[in-house]
Amino acid sequence: MMVCLQFIAVLGVILLPASFAHAATSDDAYIAGYAAAMLKHDLKLDMPSLTVRDGVITLPVDSVAAADRNKVVQTLSEVPGVNKVTISEATSRQSVAVSPKFGQVTENETSRAGAATYATGLLPAGHLFKPLVADPRWAHFSAAYRNYQSKNFDGRDIASVSLGETIPLYRSYFGQSAAQWETGIQAGVFSDFNLDAASSDLVNTDFIASAYSSMRTGQFSAFGRLYHQSSHLGDEFLLRKINTKFERVNLSYEGVDLKLSYEFSHGVRLYGGGGGLFHKEPTALKVWSAQYGVEFRSPWFVIFPSMWPIVAADIKHYDENNWSADVSARAGVEFEDKNKSLQVLGRKLQILAEYYNGYSPSGQFYKDKVEYLGLGAHYHF
Repeated sequence: MMVCLQFIAVLGVILLPASFAHAATSDDAYIAGYAAAMLKHDLKLDMPSLTVRDGVITLPVDSVAAADRNKVVQTLSEVPGVNKVTISEATSRQSVAVSPKFGQVTENETSRAGAATYATGLLPAGHLFKPLVADPRWAHFSAAYRNYQSKNFDGRDIASVSLGETIPLYRSYFGQSAAQWETGIQAGVFSDFNLDAASSDLVNTDFIASAYSSMRTGQFSAFGRLYHQSSHLGDEFLLRKINTKFERVNLSYEGVDLKLSYEFSHGVRLYGGGGGLFHKEPTALKVWSAQYGVEFRSPWFVIFPSMWPIVAADIKHYDENNWSADVSARAGVEFEDKNKSLQVLGRKLQILAEYYNGYSPSGQFYKDKVEYLGLGAHYHF
C-alpha cells in the first residue's frame, strides 16, 4: 500500500503543477471569448448574449435556431475548460443542458428542466455512466506492458490486452422528470501474454459478458448488471506446466453487481458498490464482493490544449480473499482535441501509468498475490 501511495504522489507532483499552471486559461472570461470566437469563425454566428459561469456556457434559446442547436452545442463543447453547455428559455425555467462529454441535444428534449440530458431512443449516443478508469476489468480497448515486482504465475514481463465495449440499446426518461435510464450490453475479453517466453505465450484469457441498466440524474449515476465470467488458460502455458504441480481451475460463474457514482466540481468523482455470485464453479467460491474508488479528471489541460491529466484509484474486496484490498491505481493524460484526430469511434486515447497490488485480476490465478507497475494505452468513451 505504501508503494501505491508513493506512486500516486510522484505522478501527482509531475502532473498537477503543470496542470494548475494553465488554470488561468480556463477561467470564465477566457472561455467566453474563446466560445464567441469559435461560433463566429466556425458557424458564422454572433452571440452577444453568451454568458459563462464556473465553466458552464449559457445561451438564450431565441438566439439559436433549432436547426443549429446540435452544431452549436458540439462546437462549444470543444472549448477547453467547458463543463456544460446550456440553452435556456429566458422567460421560463425550462431549459436543456448538454454535457460536452456525452450525447447531443434533440428537439424533444428542450422541455426537460435543469440537469444534463442525453440523446434518447434506440442505439443512442453517449453513456449515462462513465467508465471506471482504474478498474482492471472494465470493458474497453487497451494494450499495456506490466512488470511484476516478484515472479508471478508465469514470468515478470507481461503484455495485457483487452477488447471490449459498452453498447446502450435504448434510453429514455423516468416519467416527466429529467432523470434518464438506459439498458444495453457490455462485453470484454482480457488476455495476458508472457513476454519472457520465446513466443510470447498466451497465459490467461477472461471472458465477461453482461446485460446492464444504468441511470443518471444530474451528477449522480448508477450502473447495475447481470454478467457471466469464465477464465481459460493458453495452450503453450499448459504444455509448460504438464510436469509441474500446477492445477488448472475451471473458473466460471454468473453474478450481479451495482455501482453508484457522484461527480463533484473540478473533475472529482467518487463511486462505490458491491455484488454477489451464483452458478459458481468451483462451488466453494464465496459470494460477496465490494468495490469503490475515486477519479480526478483535470478541467485544466497540461502542456498542450489536447492533453488532460487523469488520476484514478480503484479498490476491490472479495470475501473469497478475506476482504483484503486489491488496489489498482492509474495516472496519466487523456487526449481530446477539436479535430478528434486521436479518437476512434468517439473513444478518446488515454496514456496511463499503472500500479496494482492485491490478488490477481486474471481469473485462473485469483488466489495468487501479485504486484506490478505498467504503462498502457486505453480507449475510453
